[in-house]
Amino acid sequence: MIDFFLILCVGMCVLVLLCLYRATYGPDVLNRAAGISAIGTKTLIILLLMGAIYDRVEMFVDISMVYALLNFIGTVVLAKYLERTGDVSW
Repeated sequence: MIDFFLILCVGMCVLVLLCLYRATYGPDVLNRAAGISAIGTKTLIILLLMGAIYDRVEMFVDISMVYALLNFIGTVVLAKYLERTGDVSW
């Protein structure tokens, strides 16, 4: 089962790299924000898979909840900034 979780972690890391490409070379700022948010979500999944690998899911759930909260706050702050400035074409 651990091998399966390791394969899933590697697959999620590949998906994070694809989202990183979207966040770096996105056509506009909204695609970049979506890419950054997707990276945060995939990182949460990787953290939970690592918890299952190390058999310490309860500790990694706490860490991932804090990370999810920071990801959400960052997305809301970026959305408020873009709403206030109206500049969505970087």
